[in-house]
This record gives sequence, structure tokens and C-alpha cells, in this order.
Amino acid sequence: MASMSILQSSASGSAATVLASGDVAGATPSSVSAQAAISLDKLALNIPAHVLDLVSASNVEEQELMLRLMEIGFLPGERVRIVATGFPGPDPLAVRVGAATFALRRYEASRVLVVPEAKP
Repeated sequence: MASMSILQSSASGSAATVLASGDVAGATPSSVSAQAAISLDKLALNIPAHVLDLVSASNVEEQELMLRLMEIGFLPGERVRIVATGFPGPDPLAVRVGAATFALRRYEASRVLVVPEAKP
């Protein structure tokens, strides 16, 4: 049996189940493309995606991080893409969300679940 994890956003109150294969169970076709959901830190440079959800927080520090991410615009349905990465290391990531650009650590970006846009 495949292992599952529950992802829940306190902003939307909805939950999505991500199977080990990367498929999202219980999601509508309009909300998830044929591609699998991934964490934002795994998204390739300049590939557009949409926020699906935020990973649920397990402690007070993570709850504060989730609130900060929601406040700066990482909400379900919002368009995002990584526009640059740090040099010489992998941190930070410059992430465009909506019309604004923010610097995120990879750990912070890993808490955002996205669905890459389908290629035309």
C-alpha cells in the first residue's frame, strides 16, 4: 500500500491527499493539471506553476511560517515561479508570486505545494 500524507491549508480549510506516486487524490481536474504536485523548492527555474496548498504545520514555529507565507501571497490558485537562485549556494530562491518577488530559503519553499503548468 502506498504511503500518504495529508496537506492542509489553514487559509482554505481544504485538504488534499498526496500519494507516494505524487498524484493528488480528491482534487478536481480544474485545480490540478495532469502533472504531479511538487514542493516549490523542487520547481525548475522559470517554470510557471500554481499554488495548490501549504503543508500543515506541526509546531508553533511552522504555524508562524505558514501564516507569513499566506500573508505574502502563497495562497491556493496563485501563480508562482522561481526567477533566480543564490550564488554560489542553493539559498535563497527568488520567487515571483503574483506581481511581487520574494526571497525564500529552500526550507520555506518546501512548505509550498505547487502544480507546474502544462506545456502547450
